[in-house]
Amino acid sequence: MGMKLPPRELAFYKRCDEVLHYIWDPISVAGSPGARDEYDAYLPQVFQQVVEGVARDRIVDYLVGIESERMGLPPNRPGAENAVDTLLEWWEWVSEENL
Repeated sequence: MGMKLPPRELAFYKRCDEVLHYIWDPISVAGSPGARDEYDAYLPQVFQQVVEGVARDRIVDYLVGIESERMGLPPNRPGAENAVDTLLEWWEWVSEENL
């Protein structure tokens, strides 16, 4: 990201990375240690959208757009919705000073 984040945001950033890799995972690489950085290019934008309070459906649309436009995959809206819902739950938990 290139900037130092406050502790709560840093904790959430790490969780975003985990959610994209293990829950969203549109190309099914979660079981491959060598592909751990596969979704790093999308991480800052997803993190920023959640932190800024962008509407859930816009974040879902962003992930679905990546799947179809950048990866050439059929869009998996339920998968993207699951990932975004998980991200929003984590952000709420982190924001409530649970860390």
